[in-house]
Amino acid sequence: MLYTIAVILLVMWLLGMVSAYTIGGFIHVLLVVAIVMVLVRVIRGERL
Repeated sequence: MLYTIAVILLVMWLLGMVSAYTIGGFIHVLLVVAIVMVLVRVIRGERL
């Protein structure tokens, strides 16, 4: 489930990069959250 959320956040970030709206800063925060969640899973040793 965490992996799915990370993928959704990554897609939202990519859409934010394509569109030049002011919500881009929020999208970048979501990307950082997605990366942190994936790293926590990798460090714990859980399978993606």
